[in-house]
Amino acid sequence: MGNAHLNIVPYQLFETRDGHVVVGVGNDAQYRSFCGAIGAAELARDPRFASNADRVRNRGLLVPALAAVVRSFSSAQLLSALKASGVPCGPIHSVAEVFADPQVLARRLRVDLPAPDVPGGTLPSVRTPIVFSEAQLALHRAAPRLGEHTAEVLRELGLP
Repeated sequence: MGNAHLNIVPYQLFETRDGHVVVGVGNDAQYRSFCGAIGAAELARDPRFASNADRVRNRGLLVPALAAVVRSFSSAQLLSALKASGVPCGPIHSVAEVFADPQVLARRLRVDLPAPDVPGGTLPSVRTPIVFSEAQLALHRAAPRLGEHTAEVLRELGLP
């Protein structure tokens, strides 16, 4: 199903004119609001899509119709319209956009961890947003590369 939810429709990524937005329509009222926000009220009135069960059953018809409409919006336009309508949604950011986000900057969520095999010797990473008043999270190295610790783990398990 990729980024789509198995039992809730629409609950997935949608491509916009300039990027992608994730939409989490969790109930029938939100579905009607979603359709209204994107100017597709006819899809809200269509009996094939009246309930979530109907939308799940007719996903193959509904999602392409919604996707065609959503593609006419920029990400900023879509997010603004959906938020104003109370539809859960969020932007999909590039790594650079994530690290430039005001909340990421204010909370100092970026950490540059040692990664000797990477150009520049560090790998930008995200620390946990959980903060303790009397303890510091200790991050000493970047996430492992695929297979980087396989031999070490196998030795610890007593395997060759």
